[in-house]
Amino acid sequence: MDKTALARNAHRVLRDAIIPELPNPYYGKVRDNYDLPDGRRIIIASDRISAFDRILAAIPFKGQVLTQTARFWFEKTADICPNHVLAYPDPNVVVGRRLDILPVEIVVRDYLAGTTGTSILTLYKKGEREMYGHRLPDGMADNQKLPHPIITPTSKAFDGGHDEPLTPAQIVEQGLLTAEQWETLSKYALALFARGQQIAAERGLILVDTKYEFGVDADGQIILADEIHTPDSSRYWFAESYPQRFAAGQRPDSFDKDFVRAWVAERCDPYKDPIPEIPAQMLVDTAAVYIQAFETITGQTFVIDETDEPVLERVRRNLAEFF
Repeated sequence: MDKTALARNAHRVLRDAIIPELPNPYYGKVRDNYDLPDGRRIIIASDRISAFDRILAAIPFKGQVLTQTARFWFEKTADICPNHVLAYPDPNVVVGRRLDILPVEIVVRDYLAGTTGTSILTLYKKGEREMYGHRLPDGMADNQKLPHPIITPTSKAFDGGHDEPLTPAQIVEQGLLTAEQWETLSKYALALFARGQQIAAERGLILVDTKYEFGVDADGQIILADEIHTPDSSRYWFAESYPQRFAAGQRPDSFDKDFVRAWVAERCDPYKDPIPEIPAQMLVDTAAVYIQAFETITGQTFVIDETDEPVLERVRRNLAEFF
């Protein structure tokens, strides 16, 4: 990573991708989307960083990192599972097939880890052993490897509600998926995760857990959507230091990109108070972590755009064929 080039270009952020010439906009927390009449969707990854149900800041090159990391993985797993990708007209943009997203969120886990209310570590610490249709053994320690990878599905809250843990039986009983769909989806998820762990291990990383999103096309075919194995959708640990830190009861080393979130949480109630101005150096430091993650995960060198063209103008130019 060229940290000098990063610092020199830290002003080059894509805060939003509002392009009036493109039809049917939907603006998410991080990605801005446009649905074309022919069934394609333009997905533009901004540099926004979201936490506490709000936008905190824009991290230079974050959108490019996420798009290009997902591209690496979509290409490495195309033989396992069909995905939504059609083209990459810009470093921040993927054009994909528009899908009907399935109402079940899939997380595959291979370690007793996590901090959210639906994570297996949180549930385990509450004394639960039966979860998501699996039974975990007694006596496990924080961040310990599971006997084998498991799928921990949750209901997907489209209306801003909370995700709820599900078992495979509940998924079928509630009509969220057919038995055949669940079988296909779970087979895909475990195979994708196994490929991810294999390639991550070659890069000195442990793929701990990850989220997948699947949809169906007009023919009912299950398609992998959204992103795959990115620093935002996955937890990675550094393999070399894991055994020693686990034995000492310490948190494993990882790509620590959450210090913006921690900095904000220390200074206000982020759910209620105005967000204080985040120091510019902290944004650059966070960008460096994202770039380090991209380079470590993919083995590729991250290319920093050092032209004078504003990022949004570059995106508009590269999407002009869709106007």
